[in-house]
Amino acid sequence: MKYSIRYLTEYRYDSLVFDQHNALRVRPAETANQRVDAFELRIDPSARLHTYIDYFGTEVIEFNLIEGHERLSIEARARVTNEQPPEPASGPWEALDSAAYREAAGEFVLPAGDQPTGPAMDELAAAIRRDTPAETVTALTESIPARFEYKKGATYVGSTVADLLEGGAGVCQDFVHLGLMLLRSHGIAARYVSGYLFAAKEKGGDSAEVDTHAWLEALLPGADGEEPSWTGADPTNRGLVGQQHVKIGHGRFYSDVPPIKGVFRGSAQAELDATVQMTRIENGTGTP
Repeated sequence: MKYSIRYLTEYRYDSLVFDQHNALRVRPAETANQRVDAFELRIDPSARLHTYIDYFGTEVIEFNLIEGHERLSIEARARVTNEQPPEPASGPWEALDSAAYREAAGEFVLPAGDQPTGPAMDELAAAIRRDTPAETVTALTESIPARFEYKKGATYVGSTVADLLEGGAGVCQDFVHLGLMLLRSHGIAARYVSGYLFAAKEKGGDSAEVDTHAWLEALLPGADGEEPSWTGADPTNRGLVGQQHVKIGHGRFYSDVPPIKGVFRGSAQAELDATVQMTRIENGTGTP
């Protein structure tokens, strides 16, 4: 599947701001199943860009705006080709104890410092346990949306899993954070993924305005001595990741891969507008 993506964020300040520094994670990733055919970034006011790869392998684009300004526009355009991911690895639970699995898992199997404890988490973890790690990941994608309501505004970017448990509702970020904790409690390494999800409102539609999205990737052990491999799972949409998901990057939690993180000098209040337009390209031609 081929997509054209336009990401636009505009900040308007009620007074001048200075010395603004931003780090962007908006460029789609290059993976075994995903290729970036074109990418372009425009900053207004214009700024010199510095690009590097962060600790987790996500491309980061940084820029500084020293002079005073009352408006900032960030526009990223990309053209991406996605292939259908392979079937999940189907190794047994015992394979999680292998040296190959532990090495590949790294810090993605470590528990979170703010992970809630108690009967609610224990019951959720027990409810998703199946005969294999792969079946457990699939069960997770059904269990979380069955128990919690997807509701915009129920939580905010700084909300915790404890807030989700108490309120019974949240958004994709909350569902993923809960999923990571549940999988790691079973010894399955899991990481937070930031990206875009193509979801046309009309069946067969080729263009849609979407939000940035989040899902998780679980490290599943291979069968018969095969290497472990990462499989994407989307607990918000009740299933495994497919060609409609465009990955940007991953980390242990959301704080490792926010689309924009920045600071500025000044006392201004900011008004924000952000949109993502995704268009499915049948012939794969054209510009971003």
